[in-house]
Amino acid sequence: MEKEKIIKKYLPMTETAFYILLSLYEPKHGYGIIKEVDNLTKGRIILGSGTVYGTLSKMEKDEMVVVYSNEDRKTIYEITELGKMLIKLEISRLDELNNNARQLRGRFDV
Repeated sequence: MEKEKIIKKYLPMTETAFYILLSLYEPKHGYGIIKEVDNLTKGRIILGSGTVYGTLSKMEKDEMVVVYSNEDRKTIYEITELGKMLIKLEISRLDELNNNARQLRGRFDV
């Protein structure tokens, strides 16, 4: 699939997709991703294994992640250059949202 279609498909990202990609700053298996997201969000987001593996399967099909290794019944995933590009685009989008919210936050004070 071409990059523009992937960008339109994934941006803006769901929190699930965002945190899965964000957690892949180093190769991890599904349980490692679940624990990383739990730690990053301080328990606010607890991903189920079905959600993680379903999302990883779609991301693998779209060439955002690849299987790094597959041993002892643990499939370890790694982010691709396309995945890195997408997470950087999403982080920039979120930075813009955050900056705009900070700039205008005071206008909602009563």
